[in-house]
Amino acid sequence: MYSFRASAGLVDLAFTDRYGGVSLPPYAELNLAVAGSDDEEAKAENHRLLLADFADGAPFADLYQVHGNEVVDAACGTRPEADGIVTTERDVVLLVRTADCVPVLLADEAAGVIGAAHAGRRGMAAGVVTETVARMRTLGATSISAWVGPYVCGACYEVPEAMQSEVAEVEPAAKATTSWGTPGLDVGAGVLAQLARDGVDAVDASRCTRESEDLYSYRRDGAGMSLGALIRLRGA
Repeated sequence: MYSFRASAGLVDLAFTDRYGGVSLPPYAELNLAVAGSDDEEAKAENHRLLLADFADGAPFADLYQVHGNEVVDAACGTRPEADGIVTTERDVVLLVRTADCVPVLLADEAAGVIGAAHAGRRGMAAGVVTETVARMRTLGATSISAWVGPYVCGACYEVPEAMQSEVAEVEPAAKATTSWGTPGLDVGAGVLAQLARDGVDAVDASRCTRESEDLYSYRRDGAGMSLGALIRLRGA
């Protein structure tokens, strides 16, 4: 069910793999996608199973992700269009979804602030992670830690040269070369560089989604399949 799970004080966080759910092939098994043609009842059961294991009985807040840099508060309403979400509420699970994009989980336990961001190529270039960090600081966060989860690596993410140049102008750390020698992007490297500039210590818990059969990958598997990244601050 998890590719990575950890607790840091009162902060619980995890990145899922594709196992432990009820979706049938080709979505098998723990598909957490919002859109796509997978059975809606199966996806609902996948969410129920995951949340029962991760934080039984806790409510969760998620997003319609749109590859931008909008950041919302978890209390703002049901599934808003955004790519970053924050909260100061205890025992609320924040959830973002990815399938090659970069999931980022953030926390300042002492300040009682957590956040989560979905950073694809466009979102990373637009600064969604920096915007999420900034929003957390307006809520009182001063010492933020981050965890970066699975995403498609630069050796596997081929893009046109013009696109590579456009993104690299904004974030040079994202420029990469694929394993077959063509222009590529390493969005995770860009995210890690942004976190470092923002003074955020990061744990790199990533693996390449395209190279890892236990993870969903848009480039390998097609659309309609998603992994989850979850974080909560437990009540004292």
